[in-house]
Amino acid sequence: MDSRIYWVALNLVNGIGAVRFRALVDQFGDPRAVWEAPAAALQTTGLPPKVVEELLEVRRSVDLASLWAQTQSNEITLLTWEDAAYPHRLKQIDNPPPVLYLRGGITTADDWAVAVVGTRKVTPYGQQVAEMVAGFLARNGVTVVSGLAAGVDSIAHRTALDAGGRTIAVLGTGVDRIYPAQNKGLAADITGRGALVSDFALGTPPDRGNFPARNRIISGLSLATVVIEAGQRSGALITARFAAEQGREVFAVPGKIFAPQSKGANELIRKGAHPLLAPEDLLEALNLTLVTEQQNARVVLPADATEAAIFTVLNYEPMHIDEIGQQAKLPIDQVSAALALMELKGMVRQMGPMQYVAAREAQAVYQSSGAAESSDEQK
Repeated sequence: MDSRIYWVALNLVNGIGAVRFRALVDQFGDPRAVWEAPAAALQTTGLPPKVVEELLEVRRSVDLASLWAQTQSNEITLLTWEDAAYPHRLKQIDNPPPVLYLRGGITTADDWAVAVVGTRKVTPYGQQVAEMVAGFLARNGVTVVSGLAAGVDSIAHRTALDAGGRTIAVLGTGVDRIYPAQNKGLAADITGRGALVSDFALGTPPDRGNFPARNRIISGLSLATVVIEAGQRSGALITARFAAEQGREVFAVPGKIFAPQSKGANELIRKGAHPLLAPEDLLEALNLTLVTEQQNARVVLPADATEAAIFTVLNYEPMHIDEIGQQAKLPIDQVSAALALMELKGMVRQMGPMQYVAAREAQAVYQSSGAAESSDEQK
């Protein structure tokens, strides 16, 4: 059984959030050791007695094999702090969620993401602005992140998809419980070109207390948060506050001073948020004007020292794998595995049996990045 099941099991325990999860893992070594720790050992950890008892009760009542089968039958992807695929921007915040549940997928393209949030009671003006902002971001290769709520969130997700872009919906429920129910179709579409994400266990129903925690993930996944319309008690303001605490940029769309849907957004501007007057302001402020080029470069630039060594010795003349290994000073099995991956990434091409060349477009990006010169200097 996959070791991540112990992460999932601990995530079922009320009272063990990211801070306590980290402390327990630091003390016992890994989630499995926490899960299997004797009651006496758990009682010395500093956990409140009620939380210790909750952990022991969950441990008595949960069948790990059934729990794992549940995740598999729902086609859930699990990501933990230890997984390379865990979103790196989210990992940078204080106390990131120990485990994420995904339907769909998060890719490196989602490193360039902006949250678009706002009121459920959106006005025609707010709808128009949300469509303009989300559509512009999607067409420029920026992933749109929101919370799948009615109003601005739904408009942002749908517009991003219609524009051919990617979008991520962060839920305040389990990823198998779509809320609101009328967004089930939208949620299904999102999984095809983005992801549904939650740190809540499967089956978790909607609850008022879940959504502030959800908002923290929305901002954590994003370079910036844009508030379209928000009343004075809107959850979008919580997302903006988290974004500011996480060191991310906050933008707000100015609205009529008498409109209740604009009071929160206008107040954000008064307190220092960037007024968003045109979507182009986002690309300029966040240095996202070259997103597509940056994404292409990430695909073709070497991902590690092995790829870099191979790419340095290759040119446009076919080279046998044995010669590549000899010049790169790498064992042949390592070279073979790396070349297979590099071919999938479009970095190299196979020109005959065991003969490889550097892809011209990849080599051009590599040379322009300055990476080649750095490799030469390190020899």
